[in-house]
Amino acid sequence: MEAPEEKVLAAFGVSEPPVRLEGGQGETWRSGEVVLKRADGESAWRAEVLSVLPESEAFRVPRPVRTVGGEWVAFGWEANELLVGATDLRRQDDVLVAAAAFHEAVAGLPRPDFIDTRSDPWCDGDRVAWREQSLDGTPPYAELVGPLVDAWRPVDLTSQVVHGDLPGNVMFADGLPPAIIDWPVYWRPTAWASAVAVADALCWYGAEPALAARWAHLPEWGQMLIRALIYRMTTDDLAGGAGTWTAARRDGYAPVIELALSYAG
Repeated sequence: MEAPEEKVLAAFGVSEPPVRLEGGQGETWRSGEVVLKRADGESAWRAEVLSVLPESEAFRVPRPVRTVGGEWVAFGWEANELLVGATDLRRQDDVLVAAAAFHEAVAGLPRPDFIDTRSDPWCDGDRVAWREQSLDGTPPYAELVGPLVDAWRPVDLTSQVVHGDLPGNVMFADGLPPAIIDWPVYWRPTAWASAVAVADALCWYGAEPALAARWAHLPEWGQMLIRALIYRMTTDDLAGGAGTWTAARRDGYAPVIELALSYAG
């Protein structure tokens, strides 16, 4: 992806040559103390929320930067303040503690309108996991997801705005609260957001089953893990088709599926 043009830098009042940052799928750039990335349909909503979110001793968030004209988006770009810290995929319990505080802080927000209009493999995968949308999927996907679908049952939990991709989006720095970044907004129970983080950590980041046990006090834990896995596997299938289902991919999911089913009762 090309770096932001000079007119983008000027719009946000920065002038230092942009430097590509690690992570962010190679699409995030730094100019001085400002981070720039491509805006999406949720950028202005997130900026409004994060700009007024009270300071917390439990977490930090990147404060959005307005353009010199007072807008949140310019020429298809958004900007945030640069935060110190680095992700640490070994610290998933700390990720979940910070996320709980963050979710408590945003609990009163109304349901955003864009939740109903967006469509991509992640949003569609989420809807499939909650049976708001159907998908036949490829044969390898159908075989793998089948036991989870069979164990799925309705739940009665309150939904709110949550962060749907926590494990690699919480940064740590000595002496500072964890920083929660790159917020993909979903309207789901907070236990689901935690379950997605736990499932990801178990599948791909070397976490042990004890991580799931430590968070099993969350409501409808088995059902949240089931939905988290259906969500991730559906997204994989929608994004990559049958070619997604390599032996390594299937082996990553298989033991976590068994673990989730053990909590489903």
